[in-house]
Amino acid sequence: MARHVVVGKGPVGSATAQLLAERGHEVLVLSRSGGRSTERIRHAAVDAADAGALATAVGRADVLYNAVNPPAYDRWTRDWPPIAAALLGAAERSAALLVVMGNLYGYGRPSGPMTADSPLAATDVKGRLRAGMWADALAARAAGRVRVTEARAADFVGPTVPPGQSHLMRQLATLQKGRRAWVVGDPDAPHSWSYVPDVAATLVALGTDPRAEGRAWMVPTTPPRSQRQALTDLAAALGAHPARVSGIPWPVLRAIGTVQPQMREIVAIRHQWDQPFVLDSTETTDVLGLAPTPWDDVVRATTGAATADR
Repeated sequence: MARHVVVGKGPVGSATAQLLAERGHEVLVLSRSGGRSTERIRHAAVDAADAGALATAVGRADVLYNAVNPPAYDRWTRDWPPIAAALLGAAERSAALLVVMGNLYGYGRPSGPMTADSPLAATDVKGRLRAGMWADALAARAAGRVRVTEARAADFVGPTVPPGQSHLMRQLATLQKGRRAWVVGDPDAPHSWSYVPDVAATLVALGTDPRAEGRAWMVPTTPPRSQRQALTDLAAALGAHPARVSGIPWPVLRAIGTVQPQMREIVAIRHQWDQPFVLDSTETTDVLGLAPTPWDDVVRATTGAATADR
């Protein structure tokens, strides 16, 4: 039985820990606030940015997962560097495989579907930061310090995702009330959405399949759905009125950004919302045997809790 340490207890960290426990592994979850331990999953409190405290808390581990998710875009340049460095240090000290929960920011404005081999060509601050984190991890690997792999996902969808962490989930209450959904960017631009259980399954696969080490992998994700298509599907599953979806004009978002740092950071990555932003996970399915949950099932699961509460 391997010892797996998950840093972060948000939707992805929690789902990953649960799946690991179900497969019989020893699981420790580390987070700033800690949590209630169970027979299968142990929790402990630690500041992931404190390198010494994190390494001590990790102790001996076979696999270490970076499932941290700093919530405020405008704090990424302050929050991420010490956390990423501390996780690399903890992986080196414990000789654990480091599995990183990544995203698509590093690709910048794509010219087509993004694969794990697409160039990390971001020019915005957040994209360069994420690309730099991966470059640092690969440099540590090249120096023989760590073993690393990374899962890259699109925007999250699923019943456990808080509204503030998903462009789709924040619209569920609006759809239930029959109101117009105002979205960022072009409502009709094709967009990929990654289902949290599929994200967790990918992280577990990367942590347990030796073929995964040393490179990045795309989370198995269904064919793209525009925001209008996705919200129309969700509204239908909720039994609500047909979705009415409109895009907020960019000048309005830029004006809001002058007083709201979070909106200013969203405007900086408008390329994710004003054109096709599509993930190609074919290789992950072909090599690792992971397939995405069918979209209809994703929609039913995502809206199930909301309809049960009515």
